[in-house]
Amino acid sequence: MRVLFASLASVGHTYPLIPLAIAARDAGYEVHFAAGSAVHEPLAAHGLRPFRPGDAFYEVYAEDLEPELARLRPDLVVHEWGLPGAAVAAQRAGIPGIWHGFGRMFPDGIGLELPTRNAEVVGRPHLDIWPPSLQDRNFLATERRIELRPVPFSTPAPLPEWVGRPASRPLIYLTLGTAFGTPELLRTAIATLATLDAQVVVAAGRVAPEQLGELPDHVTVQSWVSQAELLPLVDVVVHHGGSGTTLGALAAGVPQLLLPQGADQFANAEALAAAGVGLRLLPGEVDAGAIAEQVHRLLPQHGNAEQRDAARAVAEEIAAMPAPAAVAQRLPEYAAMAA
Repeated sequence: MRVLFASLASVGHTYPLIPLAIAARDAGYEVHFAAGSAVHEPLAAHGLRPFRPGDAFYEVYAEDLEPELARLRPDLVVHEWGLPGAAVAAQRAGIPGIWHGFGRMFPDGIGLELPTRNAEVVGRPHLDIWPPSLQDRNFLATERRIELRPVPFSTPAPLPEWVGRPASRPLIYLTLGTAFGTPELLRTAIATLATLDAQVVVAAGRVAPEQLGELPDHVTVQSWVSQAELLPLVDVVVHHGGSGTTLGALAAGVPQLLLPQGADQFANAEALAAAGVGLRLLPGEVDAGAIAEQVHRLLPQHGNAEQRDAARAVAEEIAAMPAPAAVAQRLPEYAAMAA
C-alpha cells in the first residue's frame, strides 16, 4: 500500500501526523509526505520521503498536488485539517482521502477553512486525536471519526541536565509555542514564576533568550526543549494553548494554565477550563499577580486536587485510544471506507 501524507509546513500541523506516518512505514507501507521544505528535516530523519509539491512553501493547493498524485498514484491520501487543497486534489484524482486532525475541531474565523464545510470533500472520515470528552459536541455528533491516540512528537533537543533528578521543589514548564510568543509576555510570565518555590524550564521558541534579561538560578531558558520527554516530568505547564502542547500535557496528566493568544488557542482554553482540566487567563487578564495566583492553585503542594485529578482522568482516556500502530494496520480498511 502506498500512502501519501500532506500538511502545512509548520510544526503545529506536521508533527501531529508523524506518529501515524511512522507507524504506516513500520507496517510495511510505502510512505511519502507532501509539505514545504521547512519541515523536511524531521520527516526525512524518519524515512518518510518528504517532497515539496509544486511551488508550495507553506500552503499546498490542489493544483500543486495534482501532478504528484498522477506520478505517485497513492492508494490513500491522509490530509490534515489545515490543508483542504490536498483533500480536493485527491477527490478529483479519484483517490481515497482521510482528514487528520491536529487537535480539537477548531472554530470558524481563525483563518482556516473548516473541513466539515468544504462542499467538494464533505463527509470524508476524520482521524481524530482529541479525547472525546473534550471534543466539540457537534463534531462528535455529525462526523465519521476514527479515534487515534495522540503521541507527542518533538525533534531532539537537550533537557537541562538536572531535570529528572530527585528534587525538593516542583517543576514548571513555560512555553508560548512557535508562532505567538513575545518577549513581553515571556518576561512577565518568567518574572512571576520565579517568585514561586519551584524550578522553571522555559522554551523560548522564536524569542531569542537574550531578550529575556537576567534570570535567577532556578529558571532555565532554552530556545527549544524535547517537549515529549519533558512533559511527563513536570508538575504544571504554563502555555499558549496550542494544540500540540495542550494534547501533550493532557496525555501526561499534567494540569495546565493556558494564556491563549490566537488561532485555535481560545477554543482549547475554553474547553479545558469548562472541563476543570486546567485554568486560563485571557489577554486582558494576564499580569504577574494573576499568573502567580493561578499557578499557585495548580502546584501539588497546595492541596488543590481538582484540576490534577481531572487531568489524570483525561490521560487515562487518551491512553485507551487506539495507538498509531493499530490504526496503521487498518488503513486499507479506512481507505475503502473513504473511497
